[in-house]
Amino acid sequence: MLRNIPEIFSPDLMKTIMEMGHGDEICFGDVNFPSETMGQRVVRADGHTVPELLEAVLEFMPLDTFVEKPVVLMEAPPDTQPRVWETFEKVIRKHDFAGAHTEFEKMERFAFYERARRCFAVVATSEHEGYSNIILTKGVIFK
Repeated sequence: MLRNIPEIFSPDLMKTIMEMGHGDEICFGDVNFPSETMGQRVVRADGHTVPELLEAVLEFMPLDTFVEKPVVLMEAPPDTQPRVWETFEKVIRKHDFAGAHTEFEKMERFAFYERARRCFAVVATSEHEGYSNIILTKGVIFK
């Protein structure tokens, strides 16, 4: 048994994050995201929302400080601002120890799908709010 591992982490999710290297990307998709179509590696996180998973993952995984925008959101329709984006911003800023992540990249839906296909893994969640798909780029740990 291990201690201090968030209950939300499945063994598959922990293994996946540990196998990722610097510059690898991980996509968290909402209930409507075609996870199985996108990813070579799909990790199921049924019953959990994207913000809950981000909160847990960012305890362990630093974001890449060598790229301008290590966080990518699926662009919403014009004049639409998904409420979950504010939550994403709060969670990411809370864990942004380097203070480097000030803006998120927003990517058109089909371009986002193409990028998701290249991700190390796709996490399928039970998030119901639309346009709550997000890609994170893994960084390095400095001592």
